[in-house]
This record gives sequence, C-alpha cells and structure tokens, in this order.
Amino acid sequence: MDKEVYICLESGEVFKGYRFGADGDIIGELVFTTGMGGYIETLTDPSYYGQIVMQTFPLIGNYGIISEDMESKKSYVSAYVVREKCDEPSNFRCEESLDAFLKAQGVIGVWGVDTREITKIIREYGVANALITDNPKNIDIEKIKAYRVENAVKSVSANSPALSPSDEHRFNVVLLDYGAKGNIVRELNKRGCNVAIMPHDTKAEDILKLNPDGIMLSNGPGDPAENTDEIEEIKKLVGKVPIFGICLGHQLLALAMGGETTKLKYGHRGVNQPVKSLETGRTYISSQNHGYAVISESLEGKGKISYINANDNTCEGVDYPEYKAFSVQFHPEACSGPKDTEFIFNRFIDMMGGKE
Repeated sequence: MDKEVYICLESGEVFKGYRFGADGDIIGELVFTTGMGGYIETLTDPSYYGQIVMQTFPLIGNYGIISEDMESKKSYVSAYVVREKCDEPSNFRCEESLDAFLKAQGVIGVWGVDTREITKIIREYGVANALITDNPKNIDIEKIKAYRVENAVKSVSANSPALSPSDEHRFNVVLLDYGAKGNIVRELNKRGCNVAIMPHDTKAEDILKLNPDGIMLSNGPGDPAENTDEIEEIKKLVGKVPIFGICLGHQLLALAMGGETTKLKYGHRGVNQPVKSLETGRTYISSQNHGYAVISESLEGKGKISYINANDNTCEGVDYPEYKAFSVQFHPEACSGPKDTEFIFNRFIDMMGGKE
C-alpha cells in the first residue's frame, strides 16, 4: 500500500491521499488542467515550472510514458496530483509507467485525493499555493502563502544556441526560447524552416546578425511582466522581421508594444478551451496553459484583437499589421491536440514569404 500524504492548501483545507513517484515535501502553486489525454505533454511542458499540476480527468497513466511524445527532455512540474493512477498501462508504444517516470524525474506524485473538490475550491477562490507533506500537523500557513514562482524563464530556457534543420529548407527562423515546447520546432521544421533555438537573454543585435526570415517568441512559465530585459530586446526586433508569438511570447510581445497583462483567477489549462475569431465569428477548440492574460483595452491604438476566449472574453490573439507581427495565447502546435488552429503556422510562413 502506498504511503499516506497530505495536500495542505494556503486557505487551511487538508486533503489526504497516497504517494507515488518521488518522496519528499514541496510547496508550489496548485493549478488544475482539464485535459482528458496528453498527460505526457503536460508533464514535460516547461510552462508548468514551479506548479503542482492536478488533473481533473479521473484516471491518468493508461498508456504509460512514451519518450517520443515529450515536449522537452525532462519534467518541470513541482508535483503531480491525480484521482486514480494506472499501474499497468496498455499501449504498444509504452516504455514505462507513470510512477516509474516520476521517480526517475524526481517529481512527487499524489493519488487518491478528491480532485473534484479541490478543483471546485480553486474555481471559487482562485489559484492557491499548497504544501505536499507526510506530516500535516503544525503547518506554517504563512510560508505556504509566501511562495512565488521566481526566475521561471531563466530556469527553463536553453543555455546555449542550437539548430534544428528542416529537410525542405525554405526559411530561417530564430526561436527565442522562454520555455519552448518541442512541437513548436517540429511544426516549423515540417513547413520548411531551419530553426535556430536561442536562449531567452539573447540580444536583439545578435538575433538580427543571423539575418532571420522570421522570429518566433515561444511559450514559457511565470509572470510575463517580470521579464523586463526580454521585453526590451523584443522592442528592438519589432518591425525588423516578421514576428509570431505563442502563449508567453504573445504576452511579452503585447508588453513590448505598450500593453498590460493581468493574472487570471484560475487560468486556462486544458485541451478544450474555445476561442472565437473576431474576423470570421468562427469558434475553434484550443489547447491552453496559462495563468496570465493580456488586457485587451491596454492595446487600443497599438494592436488589433484577433481572437477572444468564448468563455470569459479574455484576449486570445493580437495582430500588429504595421509591424508584420501577430500572436496567439493558445497553442496552435498542440500535441496530442486539438489541431483546429494549426493553420496559424501557415500564416507565419506566408508572412515570411511576403504574402502579408
């Protein structure tokens, strides 16, 4: 029988569960994701750095771990919480169990807790910090409340430049790595882009020396407004070459253009987020993972809002036609899906080819 363990919320609620994965105690920002699949991609998405990730779908681990599906080389989550784990996965591509993967990655796992009740608390009161511990007595609530995700982008970005070539080379793209998911590179590669992956703190002048056809601003973790140096470098790139931003890259581009961001009550995390195109009125189902959003009103006269979230009307995309730049809050590269918005990569390709 697995050892008992406790999740202690900063609001004082305590939930009993059972350990799997790595041992130890940890404090993190507890968030939930509603995806029914794609847990491998979730575990290896650098955007979850510093967060305790809880799955609302009740059974996780059915198809085990498949290294080919990982979005990065390791897991960046602080801990992983599920209602029920599968110890005997069944899939012809399976390489190991979820439990074995978490142990190897040093990630604490908790199963057997009432994830539905915890989700209801977060939806009502907002994202909460939490402590995972064997001993729920004499908990220091103030210490839990004081936790902050810090140095997030620096902690997940590439340390040195790397090149991912395409078999059908047409364009050269610089990807500024703020915590990039691997599928962004794959989507660019299959469209004929050689991708130069550059660390988050690369100077604008060094990027322009590479003479790129386009610049991609990647996803990543943390509060976008904290990345002041990165924002200043983006300002120097705007208008020089086509720019495409995704998730954190979308937020950083908005900040560089004079916009503002705000923290959402409980964020958008999952593979079923509806986004509406303001140009066509069509709604797409998207994959998302973010706790901050661009304030639409802050971009009046600076950019044109292109997509909004159909649930809460928050900003999901911005166009900057004058500067050949655009961005989206959701993930058009989503893997394992949905793939409704993959066409947005084609827009970037067209822009680099001079069609926009």
